[in-house]
Amino acid sequence: MKRADVTDWAIANKALLMAGIVFSAGVLYLIFDVNYDQCDDDENCITIAYQVQDTYLIWDKNPQHLADKMSSLTGMDVEIYPVTDSGGTIEAIDKGNADIGFVDGAAAWLAWEVYDLDVLAAEWKSDGRTYYNAAAWVKADSEIAAAYLDDDPDTDPFALMEGKKSCHTGWLKSAGMLIPMGYLIGNDYAEVVGDPNEIESLRATVTNFFHKDSSIPDGGTQYSGYKGAMKCMMTGHGDVALTKDTAYRLYCDENDDGIADGDDWCMDLDDLVMLPSFGQAPSHPALYNPDNMDAETVAIIQDALVALNDDAEGREILSDLLNTDGMVAATADDHLGTYGAAVSNVPGIQAYFS
Repeated sequence: MKRADVTDWAIANKALLMAGIVFSAGVLYLIFDVNYDQCDDDENCITIAYQVQDTYLIWDKNPQHLADKMSSLTGMDVEIYPVTDSGGTIEAIDKGNADIGFVDGAAAWLAWEVYDLDVLAAEWKSDGRTYYNAAAWVKADSEIAAAYLDDDPDTDPFALMEGKKSCHTGWLKSAGMLIPMGYLIGNDYAEVVGDPNEIESLRATVTNFFHKDSSIPDGGTQYSGYKGAMKCMMTGHGDVALTKDTAYRLYCDENDDGIADGDDWCMDLDDLVMLPSFGQAPSHPALYNPDNMDAETVAIIQDALVALNDDAEGREILSDLLNTDGMVAATADDHLGTYGAAVSNVPGIQAYFS
């Protein structure tokens, strides 16, 4: 069973989330001629919650391209409902202000557990997976790398992370925060600091085990996201990048044009070591509210998202706007069912379990 009540943490943040949504709507309207009010009293209309970012100043990143393509695939009007973060996406879908939205695995799992939202599609990666492995990257000349590579069972690379500056992808992110901390706490490397029933205790837990100056960046800052965490470690701002197993290939290997995405800050792969995986994180899914959408509409939207894989325009939208190689039909049970076990030791996460 899922919790029927919303926790105090969720309730306290709802007012802030809604304020962010209202603000971001105005920002996006000023930047682009985006359809964001055409669904009023229109049953033949889909609203997509989409996060506002600075990259929207680049035309290829304009979410209206996604709306137009989805409209052509579904035969329905499609509007963009701008939000500032994943919390705003969840709030919009929960309240019926948006029909679908895209979030990371951690946010999706919380939305499923707390708000009873469901999944209708998930990212499909080029390697065929709908998940990725949460893993730590370190420099090859570090003592952590040496402990991993020396085949000596008495030298533990995870224990040597204590006191090091960690580079996280962001606050409450799957591969960059929740899964590695769940692993470190569950295996008695890190000790929970503060109230074990409060999610904010995680911040003190991180800085107590790692370093008080560890990087827990806000979204959009230079060290945020998978790429930012790798840059944080490679440039010496931190010692350990907590990210995913494909991070180097995605951000430092040469792309199809033969140009390294990471530019001059990327180190050679031979100068880096990836440690064994902390666990699996589900890829970013599309959420919806089953209380507000019938099965026929779910199928129409699901088919349209999967159909983005089928032509060059759709694949470009997937790459530019959803940062993925494709979409596959999914449900919350299938896609998120094992995620709880991976993060069950994180303080405050237990409050969402039944």
